[in-house]
Amino acid sequence: MKLQRVGEPGRERPILLGADGQAYDLTPVTADIDGHFLAGGGIAAAAAALDAGRLPRIDITGRRVGAPVARPGAVWCIGMNYAAHAAESGALPPETPVVFFKTPNTVVGPYDEVLIPRGSDRTDWEVELAVVIGSRARYLDSPEEAWKCIAGYTISNDVSERRFQLEESGGQWSKGKCCETFNPLGPALVPAAELDPKDLRLRSFVNGEPRQDSSTADLIFDVAYLVWHLSQFAVLEPGDILNTGTPEGVALSGRFPYLRPGDVVELEIEGIGRMRQRLRAADQPAVTP
Repeated sequence: MKLQRVGEPGRERPILLGADGQAYDLTPVTADIDGHFLAGGGIAAAAAALDAGRLPRIDITGRRVGAPVARPGAVWCIGMNYAAHAAESGALPPETPVVFFKTPNTVVGPYDEVLIPRGSDRTDWEVELAVVIGSRARYLDSPEEAWKCIAGYTISNDVSERRFQLEESGGQWSKGKCCETFNPLGPALVPAAELDPKDLRLRSFVNGEPRQDSSTADLIFDVAYLVWHLSQFAVLEPGDILNTGTPEGVALSGRFPYLRPGDVVELEIEGIGRMRQRLRAADQPAVTP
């Protein structure tokens, strides 16, 4: 099964997608898919309700799909976690995870527009496996223990403005990472029990042309290690998002042009799905379909 949230921003409702793609209303189980739901055994309760026939079928045709997790408390991000991406960035592979943050209000739906910031000339895409934290991770004893703290997985586009990130940063990356709409997330949350994150193909496309094509098997620091490592320095809370890094094939490499208004970015990860965003200049009005 997969979990989604559908509806207009701020008014999303939780749904469950069965193995056959049928959508079911999840409101008999929870008002939303958030940290409280995840920490309270919500995924197991949703599966049980589905098996018991307690979830009404629902038609979501034409409905907006929101981010699959509501109101994350933190968006943790790992930089240069694929050796080839570190190389195209002009850096050596790190000996310890490189950590930065995005503000939670960067998170938008998987098909929402991405706004190119005022003054931007180097807006870039990054396909990433996103880990959704399901229970508090604090001073974990080992990476193996980290698996118990993971609710599931989804796709993140860690959109970046490289000039803001690298030339106007003052030594930190957040100026190039926290612009509005800079973290599309989705299209669904796949429960941890239903997906092995160790060797998933992840790809990106710009205007239909291939860009990134790699596997999570090439992560320098894998999912369990990252959760364990971060728990030694901070407390990860249910509903937090962890972006695990992007492979080679971004515009920063110099091999591809940066994004412009009207461009379309598509990202996919095996076993999770595909997302799609159109780019628009932040100062330009939205076009009503």
